[in-house]
Amino acid sequence: MARPKYLPDNFTLSLVATVVVASLFPAHGIGATVFGHLTTVAIMLLFFLHGAKLPREALVAAITHWRLHLLILGSTFVMFPLLALGLRPVLSPLVTPALYTGVLFTCMLPSTVQSSIALTSIAKGNVPAAVCAASASSVLGIFLTPLLAGVILSTRGSGGASPLHMIGGIVMQLLVPFIAGQIARHWIGAWVTRKKAMLKLVDNSSIILTVYSAFSAAVIEGLWHEIPPAAIGGLVLVNLILLAIALGVTTLVSRRLGFSQADRITIMFCGSKKSLAAGIPMAKVLFAGAVGGAGTVVLPLMLFHQIQLMVCSVLAQRFGARDIALDDGGALAPTPTPPPGR
Repeated sequence: MARPKYLPDNFTLSLVATVVVASLFPAHGIGATVFGHLTTVAIMLLFFLHGAKLPREALVAAITHWRLHLLILGSTFVMFPLLALGLRPVLSPLVTPALYTGVLFTCMLPSTVQSSIALTSIAKGNVPAAVCAASASSVLGIFLTPLLAGVILSTRGSGGASPLHMIGGIVMQLLVPFIAGQIARHWIGAWVTRKKAMLKLVDNSSIILTVYSAFSAAVIEGLWHEIPPAAIGGLVLVNLILLAIALGVTTLVSRRLGFSQADRITIMFCGSKKSLAAGIPMAKVLFAGAVGGAGTVVLPLMLFHQIQLMVCSVLAQRFGARDIALDDGGALAPTPTPPPGR
Protein backbone atom coordinates (compact mmCIF):
# COMPACT_ATOMS: atom_id res chain seq x y z
CA MET A 1 0.00 0.00 0.00
CA ALA A 2 1.44 3.35 -1.08
CA ARG A 3 2.15 5.99 1.55
CA PRO A 4 -0.33 8.90 1.45
CA LYS A 5 1.29 12.03 0.03
CA TYR A 6 0.34 14.14 3.02
CA LEU A 7 2.43 12.00 5.41
CA PRO A 8 6.06 13.02 6.14
CA ASP A 9 8.92 10.78 5.01
CA ASN A 10 10.42 8.10 7.27
CA PHE A 11 13.37 10.25 8.26
CA THR A 12 11.14 13.11 9.42
CA LEU A 13 9.03 10.65 11.41
CA SER A 14 12.25 9.31 12.95
CA LEU A 15 13.23 12.82 14.02
CA VAL A 16 9.83 13.37 15.63
CA ALA A 17 10.13 10.02 17.44
CA THR A 18 13.64 10.97 18.61
CA VAL A 19 12.35 14.23 20.09
CA VAL A 20 9.58 12.33 21.89
CA VAL A 21 12.01 9.75 23.29
CA ALA A 22 14.45 12.48 24.39
CA SER A 23 11.58 14.32 26.08
CA LEU A 24 10.42 11.22 27.98
CA PHE A 25 13.79 9.53 28.56
CA PRO A 26 16.55 12.17 28.36
CA ALA A 27 20.15 11.01 28.61
CA HIS A 28 21.96 12.29 31.68
CA GLY A 29 25.11 11.57 33.64
CA ILE A 30 27.28 8.83 32.15
CA GLY A 31 24.64 8.12 29.50
CA ALA A 32 24.82 11.69 28.24
CA THR A 33 28.62 11.47 28.07
CA VAL A 34 28.49 8.21 26.11
CA PHE A 35 25.93 9.58 23.66
CA GLY A 36 28.02 12.73 23.28
CA HIS A 37 31.10 10.73 22.29
CA LEU A 38 29.08 8.51 19.95
CA THR A 39 27.61 11.58 18.29
CA THR A 40 31.04 13.14 17.73
CA VAL A 41 32.39 9.94 16.18
CA ALA A 42 29.31 9.58 13.93
CA ILE A 43 29.60 13.18 12.73
CA MET A 44 33.30 12.84 11.93
CA LEU A 45 32.64 9.58 10.07
CA LEU A 46 29.82 11.26 8.14
CA PHE A 47 32.00 14.12 6.89
CA PHE A 48 34.84 11.71 6.11
CA LEU A 49 32.51 9.68 3.87
CA HIS A 50 31.10 12.80 2.22
CA GLY A 51 34.64 13.96 1.52
CA ALA A 52 35.45 10.59 -0.04
CA LYS A 53 32.30 10.70 -2.17
CA LEU A 54 32.42 14.28 -3.49
CA PRO A 55 34.42 14.66 -6.74
CA ARG A 56 36.99 17.47 -6.67
CA GLU A 57 35.81 18.42 -10.14
CA ALA A 58 32.42 19.45 -8.73
CA LEU A 59 34.10 22.03 -6.50
CA VAL A 60 36.51 23.28 -9.16
CA ALA A 61 33.74 23.59 -11.74
CA ALA A 62 31.91 26.11 -9.55
CA ILE A 63 34.36 28.77 -10.67
CA THR A 64 33.21 28.59 -14.31
CA HIS A 65 29.67 29.81 -13.55
CA TRP A 66 30.65 32.40 -10.99
CA ARG A 67 27.64 34.74 -11.40
CA LEU A 68 25.18 32.00 -10.56
CA HIS A 69 27.21 30.72 -7.61
CA LEU A 70 27.84 34.22 -6.29
CA LEU A 71 24.10 34.90 -6.28
CA ILE A 72 23.34 31.61 -4.49
CA LEU A 73 26.06 32.19 -1.88
CA GLY A 74 24.85 35.77 -1.42
CA SER A 75 21.32 34.52 -0.80
CA THR A 76 22.53 31.82 1.60
CA PHE A 77 25.04 33.75 3.70
CA VAL A 78 24.03 37.42 3.26
CA MET A 79 20.33 37.76 2.44
CA PHE A 80 19.06 35.18 4.96
CA PRO A 81 20.96 36.61 7.98
CA LEU A 82 19.95 40.16 7.01
CA LEU A 83 16.31 39.08 6.72
CA ALA A 84 16.34 37.48 10.15
CA LEU A 85 18.00 40.54 11.69
CA GLY A 86 15.91 43.11 9.81
CA LEU A 87 12.59 41.38 10.55
CA ARG A 88 13.50 40.67 14.17
CA PRO A 89 11.26 43.44 15.61
CA VAL A 90 8.29 42.00 13.69
CA LEU A 91 8.94 38.26 13.96
CA SER A 92 10.58 37.81 17.37
CA PRO A 93 7.36 38.57 19.33
CA LEU A 94 5.87 35.46 17.70
CA VAL A 95 8.38 33.16 19.44
CA THR A 96 10.58 33.08 22.53
CA PRO A 97 14.03 34.76 22.54
CA ALA A 98 15.74 31.35 22.64
CA LEU A 99 13.75 30.13 19.63
CA TYR A 100 14.59 33.27 17.67
CA THR A 101 18.26 32.58 18.35
CA GLY A 102 17.60 29.28 16.59
CA VAL A 103 15.95 31.16 13.72
CA LEU A 104 19.02 33.38 13.38
CA PHE A 105 21.29 30.33 13.44
CA THR A 106 19.17 28.61 10.78
CA CYS A 107 19.56 31.64 8.52
CA MET A 108 23.38 31.39 8.75
CA LEU A 109 23.60 27.79 7.57
CA PRO A 110 24.75 26.56 4.14
CA SER A 111 22.36 25.22 1.55
CA THR A 112 21.38 21.58 1.38
CA VAL A 113 23.17 19.28 -1.06
CA GLN A 114 20.97 16.26 -1.77
CA SER A 115 17.54 17.91 -1.76
CA SER A 116 18.68 21.00 -3.68
CA ILE A 117 20.04 18.81 -6.48
CA ALA A 118 17.05 16.45 -6.48
CA LEU A 119 14.49 19.28 -6.55
CA THR A 120 16.41 21.09 -9.29
CA SER A 121 16.33 17.85 -11.30
CA ILE A 122 12.58 17.42 -10.82
CA ALA A 123 11.99 21.05 -11.85
CA LYS A 124 14.20 20.65 -14.99
CA GLY A 125 16.79 23.15 -13.85
CA ASN A 126 20.55 23.29 -14.39
CA VAL A 127 21.61 20.20 -12.42
CA PRO A 128 25.40 20.45 -12.96
CA ALA A 129 25.28 24.01 -11.63
CA ALA A 130 23.20 22.83 -8.67
CA VAL A 131 25.79 20.17 -7.83
CA CYS A 132 28.58 22.77 -7.88
CA ALA A 133 26.61 25.42 -5.98
CA ALA A 134 25.39 23.09 -3.25
CA SER A 135 28.85 21.58 -2.81
CA ALA A 136 30.53 24.98 -2.61
CA SER A 137 27.94 26.22 -0.13
CA SER A 138 28.44 23.17 2.07
CA VAL A 139 32.23 23.57 2.18
CA LEU A 140 32.22 27.36 2.64
CA GLY A 141 29.62 27.01 5.38
CA ILE A 142 32.21 25.26 7.56
CA PHE A 143 33.95 28.64 7.82
CA LEU A 144 31.18 31.19 7.21
CA THR A 145 28.53 29.80 9.58
CA PRO A 146 30.68 29.89 12.75
CA LEU A 147 32.04 33.29 11.71
CA LEU A 148 28.53 34.70 11.31
CA ALA A 149 27.41 33.01 14.54
CA GLY A 150 30.34 34.49 16.42
CA VAL A 151 29.55 38.01 15.19
CA ILE A 152 25.74 37.96 15.39
CA LEU A 153 25.11 35.53 18.25
CA SER A 154 28.04 36.44 20.49
CA THR A 155 25.65 37.96 23.02
CA ARG A 156 22.60 35.82 22.22
CA GLY A 157 23.19 32.55 24.00
CA SER A 158 26.14 31.09 22.12
CA GLY A 159 28.05 30.53 25.31
CA GLY A 160 30.33 33.52 24.76
CA ALA A 161 32.60 31.59 22.41
CA SER A 162 34.73 33.65 20.05
CA PRO A 163 34.41 33.25 16.26
CA LEU A 164 37.92 31.77 16.09
CA HIS A 165 37.07 29.23 18.79
CA MET A 166 33.89 28.29 16.95
CA ILE A 167 35.73 27.90 13.64
CA GLY A 168 38.36 25.78 15.41
CA GLY A 169 35.72 23.39 16.74
CA ILE A 170 34.04 23.12 13.34
CA VAL A 171 37.36 22.58 11.57
CA MET A 172 38.38 19.73 13.88
CA GLN A 173 35.04 17.91 13.78
CA LEU A 174 33.89 18.62 10.22
CA LEU A 175 36.58 20.00 7.92
CA VAL A 176 39.50 17.77 8.97
CA PRO A 177 37.48 14.56 8.41
CA PHE A 178 36.18 16.01 5.11
CA ILE A 179 39.74 16.72 3.89
CA ALA A 180 40.84 13.28 5.06
CA GLY A 181 37.99 11.83 3.00
CA GLN A 182 39.08 13.83 -0.04
CA ILE A 183 42.61 12.44 0.35
CA ALA A 184 41.28 8.90 0.79
CA ARG A 185 38.97 9.29 -2.23
CA HIS A 186 41.75 8.00 -4.50
CA TRP A 187 41.49 4.60 -2.80
CA ILE A 188 37.90 4.36 -1.50
CA GLY A 189 35.95 6.88 -3.58
CA ALA A 190 34.41 4.34 -5.96
CA TRP A 191 33.52 2.04 -3.07
CA VAL A 192 31.81 4.85 -1.10
CA THR A 193 29.90 5.94 -4.21
CA ARG A 194 28.57 2.39 -4.63
CA LYS A 195 27.59 2.13 -0.96
CA LYS A 196 24.85 4.77 -1.03
CA ALA A 197 22.78 2.90 1.52
CA MET A 198 25.67 2.88 3.98
CA LEU A 199 26.27 6.61 3.56
CA LYS A 200 22.57 7.32 4.06
CA LEU A 201 22.57 5.17 7.21
CA VAL A 202 25.56 7.05 8.67
CA ASP A 203 24.00 10.35 7.61
CA ASN A 204 20.66 9.64 9.27
CA SER A 205 22.20 8.02 12.35
CA SER A 206 24.51 10.97 13.05
CA ILE A 207 21.62 13.42 12.88
CA ILE A 208 19.35 11.29 15.06
CA LEU A 209 22.12 10.84 17.67
CA THR A 210 22.78 14.59 17.68
CA VAL A 211 19.08 15.43 17.99
CA TYR A 212 18.70 13.00 20.89
CA SER A 213 21.76 14.39 22.71
CA ALA A 214 20.76 18.01 22.09
CA PHE A 215 17.14 17.57 23.15
CA SER A 216 18.11 15.48 26.18
CA ALA A 217 20.25 18.33 27.47
CA ALA A 218 17.54 20.87 26.66
CA VAL A 219 14.79 18.83 28.35
CA ILE A 220 16.87 18.51 31.50
CA GLU A 221 17.27 22.30 31.44
CA GLY A 222 13.46 22.69 31.18
CA LEU A 223 12.97 23.09 27.42
CA TRP A 224 9.26 22.28 27.28
CA HIS A 225 8.52 24.41 30.34
CA GLU A 226 10.04 27.44 28.62
CA ILE A 227 8.30 27.10 25.24
CA PRO A 228 4.55 27.79 25.24
CA PRO A 229 2.44 26.02 22.58
CA ALA A 230 1.68 29.36 20.92
CA ALA A 231 5.41 29.85 20.28
CA ILE A 232 5.51 26.66 18.21
CA GLY A 233 2.74 27.99 15.99
CA GLY A 234 4.56 31.31 15.78
CA LEU A 235 7.75 29.50 14.80
CA VAL A 236 5.99 27.78 11.90
CA LEU A 237 4.73 31.18 10.71
CA VAL A 238 8.21 32.74 11.04
CA ASN A 239 9.74 29.96 8.96
CA LEU A 240 7.04 30.26 6.30
CA ILE A 241 7.61 34.01 6.02
CA LEU A 242 11.40 33.67 5.69
CA LEU A 243 11.11 30.89 3.10
CA ALA A 244 8.51 32.80 1.06
CA ILE A 245 10.69 35.93 0.96
CA ALA A 246 13.77 33.89 0.00
CA LEU A 247 11.92 32.16 -2.84
CA GLY A 248 10.49 35.45 -4.09
CA VAL A 249 13.75 37.41 -3.92
CA THR A 250 15.87 34.72 -5.61
CA THR A 251 13.31 34.38 -8.39
CA LEU A 252 12.98 38.13 -8.97
CA VAL A 253 16.70 38.94 -8.80
CA SER A 254 17.75 36.06 -11.06
CA ARG A 255 15.14 37.12 -13.64
CA ARG A 256 16.28 40.75 -13.50
CA LEU A 257 19.91 39.67 -14.00
CA GLY A 258 18.98 37.79 -17.17
CA PHE A 259 19.61 34.21 -16.12
CA SER A 260 18.08 31.42 -18.18
CA GLN A 261 15.00 29.59 -16.93
CA ALA A 262 17.08 26.55 -15.96
CA ASP A 263 19.53 28.72 -14.03
CA ARG A 264 16.70 30.61 -12.31
CA ILE A 265 15.30 27.31 -11.07
CA THR A 266 18.73 26.34 -9.73
CA ILE A 267 19.18 29.69 -7.99
CA MET A 268 15.72 29.52 -6.44
CA PHE A 269 16.09 26.00 -5.02
CA CYS A 270 19.74 26.20 -3.97
CA GLY A 271 19.45 29.74 -2.59
CA SER A 272 16.39 29.12 -0.41
CA LYS A 273 17.47 25.94 1.42
CA LYS A 274 19.10 25.39 4.80
CA SER A 275 20.97 22.20 5.59
CA LEU A 276 19.75 20.05 8.46
CA ALA A 277 22.65 17.63 7.92
CA ALA A 278 25.23 20.39 8.39
CA GLY A 279 23.26 22.52 10.85
CA ILE A 280 22.72 19.99 13.63
CA PRO A 281 26.41 18.97 13.93
CA MET A 282 27.41 22.65 13.84
CA ALA A 283 24.89 23.51 16.55
CA LYS A 284 26.35 20.77 18.74
CA VAL A 285 29.77 22.46 18.51
CA LEU A 286 28.73 26.12 18.52
CA PHE A 287 26.18 25.97 21.34
CA ALA A 288 27.83 23.41 23.58
CA GLY A 289 28.38 26.05 26.28
CA ALA A 290 24.99 27.71 26.00
CA VAL A 291 22.24 27.35 28.61
CA GLY A 292 20.11 24.40 27.54
CA GLY A 293 22.65 23.32 24.93
CA ALA A 294 21.64 23.03 21.28
CA GLY A 295 18.13 21.62 21.76
CA THR A 296 16.23 24.90 21.56
CA VAL A 297 18.47 26.13 18.76
CA VAL A 298 17.87 23.17 16.45
CA LEU A 299 14.08 23.15 16.85
CA PRO A 300 13.58 26.05 14.36
CA LEU A 301 15.96 24.30 11.94
CA MET A 302 14.04 21.02 12.13
CA LEU A 303 10.76 22.80 11.38
CA PHE A 304 12.31 24.86 8.57
CA HIS A 305 13.74 21.65 7.10
CA GLN A 306 10.32 20.03 6.81
CA ILE A 307 8.61 23.19 5.59
CA GLN A 308 11.19 23.80 2.85
CA LEU A 309 10.87 20.22 1.61
CA MET A 310 7.08 20.34 1.50
CA VAL A 311 6.84 23.75 -0.20
CA CYS A 312 9.72 23.25 -2.63
CA SER A 313 8.60 19.75 -3.60
CA VAL A 314 5.25 21.19 -4.73
CA LEU A 315 7.02 23.96 -6.66
CA ALA A 316 9.44 21.52 -8.27
CA GLN A 317 6.61 19.27 -9.45
CA ARG A 318 4.83 22.26 -11.00
CA PHE A 319 7.97 23.47 -12.77
CA GLY A 320 8.72 19.97 -13.98
CA ALA A 321 5.23 19.57 -15.44
CA ARG A 322 5.74 22.57 -17.69
CA ASP A 323 7.19 22.41 -21.18
CA ILE A 324 10.18 24.64 -20.38
CA ALA A 325 11.97 26.20 -23.32
CA LEU A 326 15.55 26.68 -22.17
CA ASP A 327 17.51 29.66 -23.39
CA ASP A 328 21.10 30.85 -23.03
CA GLY A 329 22.43 27.29 -22.93
CA GLY A 330 20.58 26.18 -19.79
CA ALA A 331 21.11 22.49 -19.08
CA LEU A 332 18.28 20.03 -18.91
CA ALA A 333 18.24 17.74 -15.91
CA PRO A 334 18.59 13.98 -16.06
CA THR A 335 15.71 11.69 -15.18
CA PRO A 336 13.99 13.19 -12.12
CA THR A 337 14.47 11.49 -8.78
CA PRO A 338 12.42 12.02 -5.63
CA PRO A 339 13.91 14.40 -3.06
CA PRO A 340 15.68 12.78 -0.11
CA GLY A 341 14.96 13.51 3.51
CA ARG A 342 17.58 16.28 3.90
